[in-house]
Amino acid sequence: MSTSMTQWLEQQASVRDRRGLVRRPLPRNADEQLIDLASNDYLGLATDPRLAEAAAAAVSSWGAGATSSRLVAGTTRLHLDLEQELATLAGMETALVFSSGYLANMGVITALGGPGTLIVADEHCHASMIDGFRLSRSRTESFTHNSVEDAGRLLADRLEPRALIAVESLYSVLGDEAPLAGLLALAGQYDAALLIDEAHSLGVTGAGAFQGRGSVAGTALAGHPNVIVTATLSKALGSQGGAVLGSALLREHLVNRARSFIFDTGLAPASAAAALAGVRIIRDEPWRAGSVRSNAAALAAGLAPALAARGAEVEHGAGAVQSIPMPSAESALAATGAARTAGVRIGCFRPPSVPDGISRLRLTARATLTPKEIEDSCAVLRSILEELP
Repeated sequence: MSTSMTQWLEQQASVRDRRGLVRRPLPRNADEQLIDLASNDYLGLATDPRLAEAAAAAVSSWGAGATSSRLVAGTTRLHLDLEQELATLAGMETALVFSSGYLANMGVITALGGPGTLIVADEHCHASMIDGFRLSRSRTESFTHNSVEDAGRLLADRLEPRALIAVESLYSVLGDEAPLAGLLALAGQYDAALLIDEAHSLGVTGAGAFQGRGSVAGTALAGHPNVIVTATLSKALGSQGGAVLGSALLREHLVNRARSFIFDTGLAPASAAAALAGVRIIRDEPWRAGSVRSNAAALAAGLAPALAARGAEVEHGAGAVQSIPMPSAESALAATGAARTAGVRIGCFRPPSVPDGISRLRLTARATLTPKEIEDSCAVLRSILEELP
């Protein structure tokens, strides 16, 4: 490597260290005994024997990999069954499966973008969407978080023939909900497509007969011609991969234009089979979604006294995510380490991973948490919070 590049890398490492922003992968063991409040395994399906058995059967039948891109030889019957059942679960016409949720967002945004498309995006959109905006060559404008009015102001000034509103139904850091009904009305008023990332809501939100099916299913959004949904298969579904859901016309366009679909090796059959098993469990066991939300509420209630003493509160919405603002990146990192030592794994979100620049502890509820695990976790976290300066 060149001397100038090496010096730049050394400078970057020094800046990260000085600001408390160094990140390192922390390996976990299969028999680890930590209480998990950090992963996105919201329904506890990643270790469900039914998913493991489905994945093992797929490996036995199809092999370990898809062998090629979906348009060559990488599409199996499993992929098509998954797409059909996923679309039915979410109330959309069709679905197209990608190798990750990141690639699904990038694929649909770049395929719909270009100089003739204005993208109006919530300022808290995920990095996968932001990368899609940048690669799309579209003019992109950010609106104030969850402000329908501000999004409307940007759309009213549009010169481009097409427009795309981009949001998440549940935001990954704060855990709050997007005003989807208002955004749908806005999409209709300005003839815009509405792209909704359901990464953190599929399997978790939904009411009545649609419990666990996400924030779109069972509402006026489901199957609406202006609505496009993206999802990941690696959170509540307990597997790996991503999907774009929408009209048959959109699916056909993506098959022909989405570079992250066309030029990528297809999702491994084992992952497709595991995700398909996850879709069926969400359909047949809606109680899991209710358990996620009740466990999230129990965590928030258990931490409320310690936060109230500091003049703060847990930030959370309708899903699994609980967000606790911290004084600094260093204090967030120290709290995460102390919790781990005490037997609880929690998330540590620091810049640039937080959209508002405020470091946070991020707790994620899981359907399979026991009352004792919630009680023990709250006791550990209250002690840590009470010791903060």
